[in-house]
Amino acid sequence: MYTKSFFLCQILILCSYCVLSHSLGPGSFLAVLDVDGQELRATGKYYMLPASNSRGGGAGGGLALSSRDGSCPHYVMQEGHAQSNGHPVRLLPVDKLDRNISLSSDVNIVFHAATICVQATGWKMGGVDQITGRRYLKTGALIGRPGASTVSNWFKVEKNKYGDGYKIVFCPSVCSLCKVVCGNVGVFVENGKKWLGLSDGLPLIVNFKEH
Repeated sequence: MYTKSFFLCQILILCSYCVLSHSLGPGSFLAVLDVDGQELRATGKYYMLPASNSRGGGAGGGLALSSRDGSCPHYVMQEGHAQSNGHPVRLLPVDKLDRNISLSSDVNIVFHAATICVQATGWKMGGVDQITGRRYLKTGALIGRPGASTVSNWFKVEKNKYGDGYKIVFCPSVCSLCKVVCGNVGVFVENGKKWLGLSDGLPLIVNFKEH
């Protein structure tokens, strides 16, 4: 009698798990979601907004392109005004067959915007700046081609452990032999402008809003 009851309980638990998994849909456990609760699509375009501003807060605006010294390449910065959405981006998975963006997976991030610089608008982590000693996010990255030659071009989206939103992490997995200094993408405030780069401090927490 005890054995039969035990097996009945096991079957009920298994069935409940199956129903829950089916209702959430494939990939739902690992999917990155936009502010409307929809899974981010590889074909979609999204504004990256600071988490407190994604539904109308006031912690600055979205992400955009800007020149640091009046020349190319352009760098990634945060708009100062909360009303500005910045430029939309596309997130492109390392596996071209993936239709959605998953947590902790390698992605290229590309601005969907025009620029006077004759170069691509994909993000890449720059080297150490000789003046500031910081590493800034800049554009000009090649898309795809995972490996040692493109290791600086890959990022990951991670869930914010302390609340809503996501953080962007530079810690590519596309080259197992490469030595990479991993870290969160944060904001450096310099002369009133907010530049993004590899930060030892708090990460920039963002939400995604469909363009």
